[in-house]
Amino acid sequence: MLFNSYEFLLLYLPVTAIGYFLLARMHRRAAAAWLALASVFFYGWWNSTYVLLLLGSILFNYLAGLAIIRTEGPGRRRTLWLAVTANLGLLGYYKYANFFMATAAGLLGAGSPTLDIVLPLGISFFTFTQIAYLVDVYRGIAKEANFIHYALFVSYFPHLIAGPVLHHKEMMPQFADKATYQARIDNFTVGLTIFFFGLAKKVILADGIAPYAVEVFKAAHLGEAPLLFQAWGAALAYTFQLYFDFSGYSDMAIGLSRIFGVKLPLNFDSPYKARNIIDFWRRWHMTLSRFLRDYLYVPLGGNRKGAARRHLNLMTTMLLGGLWHGAGWTFVVWGGLHGIYLVINHIWHWLKARLGHGRNKETFVARLGSCALTFLVVVVGWVFFRAESFNAALNILAGMAGLNGVSLPAAIFDAWPELKPALLQAGVQSSLGGGGQFASTWLWIIALSCIVFLAPNTQEIMRRFEPALDYAARGASRIAWRPSRAWMVGMAVIAACGVTSLNRVSEFLYFQF
Repeated sequence: MLFNSYEFLLLYLPVTAIGYFLLARMHRRAAAAWLALASVFFYGWWNSTYVLLLLGSILFNYLAGLAIIRTEGPGRRRTLWLAVTANLGLLGYYKYANFFMATAAGLLGAGSPTLDIVLPLGISFFTFTQIAYLVDVYRGIAKEANFIHYALFVSYFPHLIAGPVLHHKEMMPQFADKATYQARIDNFTVGLTIFFFGLAKKVILADGIAPYAVEVFKAAHLGEAPLLFQAWGAALAYTFQLYFDFSGYSDMAIGLSRIFGVKLPLNFDSPYKARNIIDFWRRWHMTLSRFLRDYLYVPLGGNRKGAARRHLNLMTTMLLGGLWHGAGWTFVVWGGLHGIYLVINHIWHWLKARLGHGRNKETFVARLGSCALTFLVVVVGWVFFRAESFNAALNILAGMAGLNGVSLPAAIFDAWPELKPALLQAGVQSSLGGGGQFASTWLWIIALSCIVFLAPNTQEIMRRFEPALDYAARGASRIAWRPSRAWMVGMAVIAACGVTSLNRVSEFLYFQF
């Protein structure tokens, strides 16, 4: 079931919310159990076969957590490793079995055998959530005796399919707090406002620009060589599609959870406004970055064993992070690129500090240049992230570099005849047709660029009402939501636009991870 569907909005959500608050008036545990069962039903709507997989994973890890708590001495660590290995084994089978078999077959020059495996939705998210829980139990900073609360923590439908990756310590105090189970008008209004912001981002903006990326990337996969403006148009279209798709999902998850009185951690914070790649990863998929830092980078040694080891740990973490995003070498390359970016960024900071410029305040031009460079390298990375093959990615990148030639629709030459000689001298060719597609692509890109770089994000608009856990506004925004008639009318329009666009329902991009 998708958040952006009529069955979810008109049936599932109202029935789940009404049942939850009615039961909460009688017994909080019954309300929590209802929400957990509703979450399992939500998951099973996609494929009921994998409900048993989800329930089995929940039961196994709950019992493993109890076993770690009750075990002392060397056996405690052994129990943890067995449980983590079982989780990674399950994830590896469903997500990577075909990938490893195809890779091995390619190295051996054999055929490419595949297994009939359908990737369960959200398996990475509920697996990582539970691995974090087990490690925290081992460290003595988490424990859970209430099975209903644990099942709800893992299966909680706002986060189950595409995150955020939750921490036990964030959620359990909320599930145990009686205030969570009280129906409050402020939670409804704030939650629905955030939800409809996210719905509009997904169904209007992300889905609206998506076609301008799909056609060019598909053609590149088939061997066609896109020209300069085609390649850049497709790369930027996908860059903004992914941005508003994931931002929309993150808003919808936070808004839905707020309706039930539960705050989720922030998972998306205007990452394209980042001034460097380190800052980008503090803003993009923030809970995954936190997981990789706390449960992979730090255990590998982090920055405690010298600069060389630190850079190796960064590369290892990002390569595995790339592989987590998808079972393909293009994802590994994407992760490797970001690993290289991070290493270069850290070396740059080190050089600035050595030269005595570490604390110098950046000028506006320097900040603008840093932001532009960061955005550029992120766009290059997204080409590998989106492409169906290496050849497709290289075709797109060659086009972006101008190696496949440059062409503009004849209509543009006709509109500015005084520029025609200069353009032809620069090697820009004139092509018949395609003027409408060219104009639509770049109008979308310009419009979404203005929203991304100039407009406040949802959290900044909702900052007066604590939209997410540990949220701290980066600065004052002139646009701030308040319960007023003007905002009610505005949100009604946004909600109506989002709901009426549901006739073209599409999955969220992060569902495949």
